[in-house]
Amino acid sequence: MNPIHPFDLSVFSNIPLWAAFFSWCSAQAIKLAIDFAKTRRVDFRYFVSTGGMPSAHSATVTGLATSLGLTQGWDAPVTALASVFAIITMFDAATVRHAAGLQAQVLNEIVEELRKERRLRAAKLKELLGHTRTEVLAGFLWGIAFSTAFTLAWVRLRG
Repeated sequence: MNPIHPFDLSVFSNIPLWAAFFSWCSAQAIKLAIDFAKTRRVDFRYFVSTGGMPSAHSATVTGLATSLGLTQGWDAPVTALASVFAIITMFDAATVRHAAGLQAQVLNEIVEELRKERRLRAAKLKELLGHTRTEVLAGFLWGIAFSTAFTLAWVRLRG
């Protein structure tokens, strides 16, 4: 077993880590670009927001699983682990978190009605929490495509 070194720079050559990270970054950038196309203004909050098209959560976890499959083998236990993690994450984004967002919409409507009657002062809840199945699918496909290109390019450049 190798001793742990506090300044171990090998993390910078961890292809699956960077494939996942840049899958997330690029998916968030796509959200920002879509919003810019609609509003003609740049809203950097989209870069760190949840929800929207495509799902950055899906892109990240499928990017990780894809890159691990390409570098470690599709039959490697770590690839299986990442794949199961991806499935759970995408299921959660499209069901539990999406339902929570819909509940927040209903609660915000109730709060707004109570505000009109001047009976309540409450902050608005965040409604864009989860994803539609289309957003999850788009993130899934983006994560696979981006991380495949990223991983293959990295491997070619490193020889």
